[in-house]
Amino acid sequence: MLLTHPDYLTEIQQRVASLSIEEVLFDLSSRYPGRVTFSTSFSFEDQAITHIILSNKLPISIFTLDTGRLFPETYSVWSATNERYNTRVKPYYPDHDLIETFVGTNGPNSFYESVENRKSCCYIRKVEPLKRALNEQAVWITGLRAEHSTSRHEMPQVEWDEGNNVLKYHPILHWSTEEVKEYIRKHNIPYNPLHDKGFVSIGCAPCTRAVRPGEDFRAGRWWWEDTEKKECGLHVHVVD
Repeated sequence: MLLTHPDYLTEIQQRVASLSIEEVLFDLSSRYPGRVTFSTSFSFEDQAITHIILSNKLPISIFTLDTGRLFPETYSVWSATNERYNTRVKPYYPDHDLIETFVGTNGPNSFYESVENRKSCCYIRKVEPLKRALNEQAVWITGLRAEHSTSRHEMPQVEWDEGNNVLKYHPILHWSTEEVKEYIRKHNIPYNPLHDKGFVSIGCAPCTRAVRPGEDFRAGRWWWEDTEKKECGLHVHVVD
């Protein structure tokens, strides 16, 4: 079912600054019952949003993209989250035919060899599963924060994702890193211990390293590539 709602998009963009996160999430889930979902990678940011959703018993589904190359620590915080909130985060996996063909043809670590190979790997392991996860959904909630990328500084908190045909809401877009950490501490929320070791943005293990003092937030992701190429294709934002 295709979704078109420019009137509501404008309305919620105007109102979001005056509403709490809980109020916005309640509004969205009431307007689109059963069609609001949140994607988590179990990062600091995503754990904070998971807590908001589940502690308030909001009717919003939660899913994750299991690429098959995640850190052991990520699986541990996934299990801890399920146990803490008595929930079951739904996993989406790469299409086995696509990944078998790609790895069989190019090798298990071909993403180091070229940007094209890396983006193909990201597409198979993340973008294609995401499209399946968002199928029939009306609203996609994310943990994006402006501090993590210069391209996100002018991003609206609510936007239209043309590629996935959904409204996209970034509830903690303007939170600082310290605000996120304080929220985690205050509510004793399970989090990935890699954050304590200098990992800022945590993705697949072969493509993520700790950030050194003075480096940019994104320095730890695909560190062998030019800065402007460091996107996996999940979040495509068009500035009007």
